[in-house]
Amino acid sequence: NWLSCGCKSKEPRTYLLVLTVASQETDGFRRFLRSAKHFNYTIKVLGGGETWEGGDYISPPGGGQKVRLLKSALEDIQEENKVILFVDSYDVIFSSGPKELLKKFQQAKHRVVFSAETLIWPDRHLEDKHPHVREGKRFLGAGGFIGYAPNLKKMVSDWSGADSDSDQLYFTKIYINPEKRKSINITLDSKCRLFQNLHGALDEVVLKFEDGRVRARNVLYDTLPVIIHGNGPTKLQINYLGNYIPNLWTFETGCTICNENLRPLSGLQESEYPVVVIGIFIQQPTPFVTVFFERLLNLKYPKNRIQLFIYNQESHHEPHVRTFLEYHESEYQGVKLIGPEEDIDPVTSRNIGFEMCRDNIDCEYFFSIDVDVVLKNEDTLRILIELNKPFIAPMMTKPGRLWTNFWGALSADGYYARSEDYVDIVQGHRVGLWNVPYVSHIFLIKADALRTDLKDPDLFESATLDPDMAFCSKVRNKGVFMFVTNMHTYGRVLSTENYQTNHLHNDLWQMFENPVEWEERYIHENYSKVLKDAFIETPCPDVYWFPVFTDVACKHLIEEMEHFGQWSGGGNVDNRIQGGYENVPTIDIHMNQIGYEKEWHKFLLDYVAPVTEQMYPGYYTRAQFDLAFVVRYKPDEQPALRPHHDASTFTINIALNQVGIDYQGGGCRFLRYNCSIKAPRRGWALMHPGRLTHYHEGLPTVEGVRYIVVSFVDP
Repeated sequence: NWLSCGCKSKEPRTYLLVLTVASQETDGFRRFLRSAKHFNYTIKVLGGGETWEGGDYISPPGGGQKVRLLKSALEDIQEENKVILFVDSYDVIFSSGPKELLKKFQQAKHRVVFSAETLIWPDRHLEDKHPHVREGKRFLGAGGFIGYAPNLKKMVSDWSGADSDSDQLYFTKIYINPEKRKSINITLDSKCRLFQNLHGALDEVVLKFEDGRVRARNVLYDTLPVIIHGNGPTKLQINYLGNYIPNLWTFETGCTICNENLRPLSGLQESEYPVVVIGIFIQQPTPFVTVFFERLLNLKYPKNRIQLFIYNQESHHEPHVRTFLEYHESEYQGVKLIGPEEDIDPVTSRNIGFEMCRDNIDCEYFFSIDVDVVLKNEDTLRILIELNKPFIAPMMTKPGRLWTNFWGALSADGYYARSEDYVDIVQGHRVGLWNVPYVSHIFLIKADALRTDLKDPDLFESATLDPDMAFCSKVRNKGVFMFVTNMHTYGRVLSTENYQTNHLHNDLWQMFENPVEWEERYIHENYSKVLKDAFIETPCPDVYWFPVFTDVACKHLIEEMEHFGQWSGGGNVDNRIQGGYENVPTIDIHMNQIGYEKEWHKFLLDYVAPVTEQMYPGYYTRAQFDLAFVVRYKPDEQPALRPHHDASTFTINIALNQVGIDYQGGGCRFLRYNCSIKAPRRGWALMHPGRLTHYHEGLPTVEGVRYIVVSFVDP
């Protein structure tokens, strides 16, 4: 079939025709066509709809089908001066136009020019028969050649091989036969002026950015090849080059294809949105799982067009999943849950998730998310669908690190390698759509791809690779491009390495591992205004009052202490403190009893010390403390605290629950100033000097239970 590229070739019609073979429309084929259209090539595709019998391109022999199709196509071409370019398509891109190609062909002063290779294939024994070249590559590559129609006809005239025979061997034998080479008038493009085969030549090829254009440059011969071919095992490299060539991304324009072939959702009724199966995978104890489900609920996508597939291997997270489903299951189109008791391994679970989408005729997408993903952008799902790729992932990072959920390149043994543009992409200096060899944690895949190219049940299985690496390897080998986009900020991935599950609220201990997440969960939304906008009140002289904890932080601290349950008796003898005697005892639990002193010290350093230094000029604290504890006041237990000084330079006192709702009464009175704070706000900290000036008492709690957290800083 003819492919009008929506264009007329600028060359005379008699001049150039590109012939290629493609039995199916892969991502690679679409990339080839796009590059051809960019330069106005006229293309004719052979073999469309034919079953491919010509081998798998990877193991020899193969490719004979291409010669048969070429021979047949040439029979219809009568013009003597017609120039035919015959190239592969799945792993080929044009980096310049027909004018330059024809000029370089003419300069070769031969009627047929083949691409050249560093390595001989498939028969090494023929090496000595290849003519020597003064400079450049010596061996013929069958993946690309250009010539006049009559000469090409002559070259393929005696082909009678099987479709599975080797085209490379057939053309090589013609080339190494001096009579045939001379009569057909064949030469090789030894210095890669027309064709660049990447196999055996990766070190020779670099991207060249110049004047808003991107080319591949061969640094060995200082040439700018017109056609780039990722032959043999160089598919990853052609994918990398194909992120830029021709002009997909330049420094001047940024991404030029990011708005092509979109699938806009904005005009649709909710009932017209594509149905998505969201697969959620919980495979290890993970912090902030409740936050994960909150973010899932906040996705801006109609819930009645979403089916949930939840795989949970961790009994520790059963309450989190149960609570979420209890309140929200009915909002979704459907939910399938696999819990720990079903004893299904992670690989099988992913296959079951895919099947749930494949089997549902309405399912158009499978959106896979691991539970350690923090999905900050509520539009993520919409954005990915609108980009309209068979496989696409949003770029996720870890704060303060160069870690992301994609790899730019692979090492020889299939593991991580850093690509040249990786850091620029991660840091947002290059923004666009990137065809990469590996993604993990989160991706969107079209159901069509799952039902066709990716229908195998063993996508995650490999004798040597991890399941996610095996999966990416299979996706690549099926010719499906994995894109990652960094066009927006989407979120991040949690660190799960040192997550302990021996507390009630384990997330409280995540200050060091996941500080950004911890702060979002536990530090008051107005805390940032404290330093910036002096969002601080002074209810009594030298007493400062400012927001520091969220309601969730207050709730978790109370529940953690009650869960621990070992409240002190409130007597003077206290073996927990140095000297064993407490002058002004309270009913309390110390931070070190629940193993929270390291975290508490970091909290004081990060969130209290900066306020201290601003409010008490000239005083700098290292936030040392002997005592930090949660106090419980109850009318029938210990309702109040007699006047006293604190064993501190300054004291922090944070209200953990709400006056008027959780208790009546309470508060703090500074005797010297006869100044009381009777309505403490939950999550707000009182900061005051401990000794000398601020003799104070705890006012009686007359009803309910009051909780405060107290810290004597710099004793």
